[in-house]
Amino acid sequence: MDTETLSPDATGFARAASVLQGGGLVSFPTETVYGLGADARQDKAVARIFEAKNRPTFNPLIVHVADVAATKRYVHWNDMANRLAAAFWPGPLTLVLPLRDDSGLSPLVTASLPTLAIRVPEHPVAQALLSEFDGPVAAPSANPSGKISPTRAQHVINGLSGRIEAVVDGGDCGVGVESTILGLFDEPTLLRPGGLPQEAIEAALGRPVVIRSEADPLTAPGQMLSHYAPGASVRLNVVEIAEGERLLGFGKVDGATLNLSAAGDLTEAAANLFHHLHALDADGDTPIAVSPIPEHGLGRAINDRLRRAAAPRDT
Repeated sequence: MDTETLSPDATGFARAASVLQGGGLVSFPTETVYGLGADARQDKAVARIFEAKNRPTFNPLIVHVADVAATKRYVHWNDMANRLAAAFWPGPLTLVLPLRDDSGLSPLVTASLPTLAIRVPEHPVAQALLSEFDGPVAAPSANPSGKISPTRAQHVINGLSGRIEAVVDGGDCGVGVESTILGLFDEPTLLRPGGLPQEAIEAALGRPVVIRSEADPLTAPGQMLSHYAPGASVRLNVVEIAEGERLLGFGKVDGATLNLSAAGDLTEAAANLFHHLHALDADGDTPIAVSPIPEHGLGRAINDRLRRAAAPRDT
């Protein structure tokens, strides 16, 4: 099929909503990365997400809605969710809550789990599309499964052109790493670090969060051990590069091919992470060395993505 590029205006939003209503796939920007959206109520549409991405069906999806009121149609709400939504929505936080029996969502969205990952995105293009569509949109990152997440429309086109109906070009994504995923179980549990730092969540809740173990079963998106991977091998926490390596730097380092943030700013580094990995990937398969990244704030999300990019490949 031909993949349309749509403008972020009334005409583009109307066309995108029409494609979604017809069971098609539309990529659109959020503040984190570009998502690949389908009507979360249509089995065939959701199945096409897995087909287009070559994504395993045991890996659940995040549902995007326009506001908190819409969220309550699909999950059982609680006090912790209310506090976090008041503090951080719309924004880069996904909450995992018990699925309502009458949600009407395709079981493919949740991988038949009794919980749903759901969020309210902040990006004005995502908000406009969700308002125009007026329904739940299942949307993982708009890239082939396991590959680098897209932060520009061109990244989506490079990976999925011909497999999806449309891309709404809303420019670069500001946060640059996927949303933080928090499970609101008996204890609030960090299921995936992301664009909202753990410290901010703990401050809002007034308590620490439990950290998911890598050995635990998959309960949310973004937990595959090998993920976000360029074609080249990746070596982490490198202080001295080896011959033939390209350096993805952080802070004041010499000889970097690209630098996530020469100033050592973690917000800038997160915004640059996937864009720089895409640029290195396009430049060839020479091994990539990565400077050490501090393990706090957004550094946790950056390191999580880099560890998955560097992990032994699933295939």
